Amino acid sequence: MTNIRTPRGRSSEPSHQEAGHPNRKKILIVMCLCLGTVLSAVASLNVALPVLARDTDATQTEMQWIIDSYALVFAALLLPAGALGDRFGRRKMLILGLVIFGAAATAAMMISEPNHLIFARAALGIGAALVMPATLSIITTTHPPAERAGAVGVWAGVAGASAILGLLAAGTLLEFFSWQSAFGLNVVLAVLALAATLMLVPESAEPEAATLDPIGAALSIVGLVALVYAIIEGPARGWTDGLTVGCFIGGAIALAAFIAWELHHSNPMLDPRVFRLSRFSAGSLSITMQFFTFFGFIFLFLQYLQLVRGYRPILAACALVPTAVCLVITAKRAPHLVEKFGARRLAPIGMLIMALGFAVLAFMDTDSSYWYTLIGLIALGIGMGITTTPATEAIVSSLPDEKQGVGSAMNDLAREVGGTLGIAVLGSILTASYQSAVAEGTRGLPGSVAHAAQESLGVALNVFSSNPQMAKLIPMAQQSFMDGFSSALWAASAVLAVTAIVLAVLMRGSNDTTRTSAHAVRD
Repeated sequence: MTNIRTPRGRSSEPSHQEAGHPNRKKILIVMCLCLGTVLSAVASLNVALPVLARDTDATQTEMQWIIDSYALVFAALLLPAGALGDRFGRRKMLILGLVIFGAAATAAMMISEPNHLIFARAALGIGAALVMPATLSIITTTHPPAERAGAVGVWAGVAGASAILGLLAAGTLLEFFSWQSAFGLNVVLAVLALAATLMLVPESAEPEAATLDPIGAALSIVGLVALVYAIIEGPARGWTDGLTVGCFIGGAIALAAFIAWELHHSNPMLDPRVFRLSRFSAGSLSITMQFFTFFGFIFLFLQYLQLVRGYRPILAACALVPTAVCLVITAKRAPHLVEKFGARRLAPIGMLIMALGFAVLAFMDTDSSYWYTLIGLIALGIGMGITTTPATEAIVSSLPDEKQGVGSAMNDLAREVGGTLGIAVLGSILTASYQSAVAEGTRGLPGSVAHAAQESLGVALNVFSSNPQMAKLIPMAQQSFMDGFSSALWAASAVLAVTAIVLAVLMRGSNDTTRTSAHAVRD
């Protein structure tokens, strides 16, 4: 049984596990604050990218790394961080994570060079990895089974909306301050979350938890980092470049070795056999593909709004608010919809609604009306709201109580790996298309000018607008961006449509709805 302790270390009565912690409503609020703190940072800097690119001359690839270094480290460390929380105390890991997160954000406020920003964002990811799995674990261990689905629904709604709310807050700050203010927002949220955690959150841990798995953790980290590196650097280095190919091969080997190691380890960090559970597999796939497409879309869409349509940062962030509103409203109703219609019907439908939204958005051009764009944004919010809550509940309900930290981390891992790969893949589709088109459009210009224009649309606008004779090339650069943008969204739509079919097959006749099924897998 999970040992729940008050902040001063006193153990609660065993009945609290069934009745729930007396302060569970306040704890839920604090956990949502902690969750929002780290998830808002995934996307909040996106709204500052056009300004950042102009101030630092960051290339399109460097901008991808500035965003993805956070998400990559975040994703790579989630599983070992969840295991550390189970073993040594989830509250302890939560506090440590918030301290690291706040310190890294403070350091980032003083940096103005792209490569240094990449490392600062990676440090932020270390803190976030310690925070996120603890939030869901603490919720599931402080809420009784009867209330757990509703609490998870609130958590899922906050998880889905945090990125957009972070964008809105960062966009507001950018109206008055520099892009460094986005990191100031991270610091303020971390301080508030830390204070609330110290005051209200009880400790919970598994004193008899299995030993840690450092080899498994190392293999998973190496595999994920190598794969993402190859995807992001591919357009710049070339897909047949030795380093690109080597990272693809090395990443595949490391991930295969991770699976083999976990299958034969007596106390695996993540037992691959749990993927035999159709609910666990379906939930993990659903979360991964939702955030693969959504985070990749945000990365591209905010550049479109500011660099092509000329939106100010606050207006660009506000443009995504309808998606957040639809997501939260639908996620709150999702448990009732699941009860009425069943998860196996809703999950594929939600994916198809998202696919339709991306298909609508793929038809946008350089002067599309926002009212047209709104149709696609609303579809995205509704589709994610329908699918996120039942997918999260499927993952955490498939594992026993003593594995809730790792189960929560797997849910978070699916979300962050999906987001990381989405930014990398969709960003690379856009980069490859943009660079090819701009190279053709700038043929005949001085080599230094042509090369700079190919780096990113933000740099191209700086170069072309500084010379009246080249200003006529601005529409060409913007259209080149739109061609890549459209290709990336069609790819996202296709991925979701295929995922909907796979989910329908996986969830057909699924009855493995309790945690006891996880024991059967191990046995």
